[in-house]
Amino acid sequence: MSTKVKLYNENFEPAGDETVSVDLSTEVISVPAVHQVVKSLLANRRQGTASTKTKGLVSGGGAKPFKQKGTGRARQGSIRAPNQVGGGTAFGPQPRDFSQKINKKMMKKAIRSVLADKNNEGALFVVNDFKSDGKTKTLSEKLTKKDMLPALFISEDRANAILKASNNLERGKGLPVEGFSVYEAVKFKNLIIEKGAFDKLVQRLV
Repeated sequence: MSTKVKLYNENFEPAGDETVSVDLSTEVISVPAVHQVVKSLLANRRQGTASTKTKGLVSGGGAKPFKQKGTGRARQGSIRAPNQVGGGTAFGPQPRDFSQKINKKMMKKAIRSVLADKNNEGALFVVNDFKSDGKTKTLSEKLTKKDMLPALFISEDRANAILKASNNLERGKGLPVEGFSVYEAVKFKNLIIEKGAFDKLVQRLV
């Protein structure tokens, strides 16, 4: 089902009756797909380098600390046991890989779901061409006036000045289309995307 997405000019105002057609109907929204992709992206950010020493890794403790019987104390086989001061850690964290794989079909479904949800909420703004002087103040004033913050900017050109300006916003962020993130799109209320970047993103969904 084809959905007409309204186009905006560089001042974030409707560009007449211009629209772009793409399938962003309610039926394509998949909350489980978005949840799984976001979960995967956050898991992949984890370093997994936390490490503790077990009884076998702590140095020393080879000799029995005192005789088995007659001391009145509980028997001990090593001063490096977990119940001893300076001993090893029982069940502590060890280095591990937290990364999760997401197949292409799931990723496409999540991206389309996010775009469809933003469009249904009136939070998707496809701009014909990003024009910016690179100043955060100018961009902030425009967006505040239109009540479009917080917002995520997606540009076709990595060197676009609007990315620099948006990254300095208190409630904004800019990304090139190659770095489009479902997590970032969910995190920000509004999605402002350049027409060329939008076309590239839609092509990825085919």
